[in-house]
Amino acid sequence: MAVTLEQARRVGYTCLKALLRFAFMVANNLVAIPSYVLYLIVLQPLRILDSKSFWYIEGVLFKWLLAMVASWGWWAGYTVVEWGDDVKAVSEDEAMVLVNHQATGDVCTLMMCLQDKGTVVRQMMWLMDHIFKYTNFGIVSLIHGDFFIRQGRAHRDQQLVLLKDHLEKYYRSRSRKWIVLFPEGGFLRKRRETSQAFAKKNNLPFLKHVTLPRLGATQVILKTLVAPQENGTPSGGDGVRKESKSKGLQWVIDTTIAYPKAEPIDIQTWILGYRQPTVTHVHYRIFPVKDVPAEPEALTNWLYQRFIEKEDLLTHFYETG
Repeated sequence: MAVTLEQARRVGYTCLKALLRFAFMVANNLVAIPSYVLYLIVLQPLRILDSKSFWYIEGVLFKWLLAMVASWGWWAGYTVVEWGDDVKAVSEDEAMVLVNHQATGDVCTLMMCLQDKGTVVRQMMWLMDHIFKYTNFGIVSLIHGDFFIRQGRAHRDQQLVLLKDHLEKYYRSRSRKWIVLFPEGGFLRKRRETSQAFAKKNNLPFLKHVTLPRLGATQVILKTLVAPQENGTPSGGDGVRKESKSKGLQWVIDTTIAYPKAEPIDIQTWILGYRQPTVTHVHYRIFPVKDVPAEPEALTNWLYQRFIEKEDLLTHFYETG
């Protein structure tokens, strides 16, 4: 089939735009990320004299960097519509955010929609795959105190111990409020087949748009950060005991990301902007942590139920738009 002049122009324009955007992103990174690092090096004496003020400044710089990443999507016409509970109402409380995981663009989408949620962005901690450590943003996340988790059965037990130690060392000492994790343990396209086989073997629901979540990280976070009086737990961990002023983790925010036609945005698309303008939908549901069971089997069932609800929500969205 012959290519028309109009089609050739459109392809040429798309390629030129992607090239210009890529050059702009490179320039952004070459200026912003070294500036972040250098500012914090210069401020090291303040970290010794007044740690709280140091991490406040770091949080502001961190929020600006995330706003920069969010702006790349906005510039390409990738916007977000939010539904469900008003999470801004709990932005000053400690919360665990559970998110379904479809592509690398999920993180960018969250960076965009959380920008207007008060102090959340500068006081949040991310749990992400260790591969992100080796991206351009890895050094920023390392300094900020995010946790990079290594996937795979061989690493699972060790990673949970490391996560507990990380939370006790950094979560409250750096005044963190929200902690974001993806309980599925990987992208939908990579885990779907394995999850469906596991569901069939154990007589669990067949899920197409999400996968069955893993318990490990969620359980460690609850055990470490929930205050003793909540959830019937005997102890909230050293992280709570050392900070008597903290009320501990108070909320679980169930977050569902839905892309039109079930076509997720990846980081390459977010940067190059070659996809048509897209509206991503994000749905929130807030649960008091006292309503979340502590016992492993009950917590597993509770998590499964949340992702079954996500499946129903996404199915309805994809069928009706």
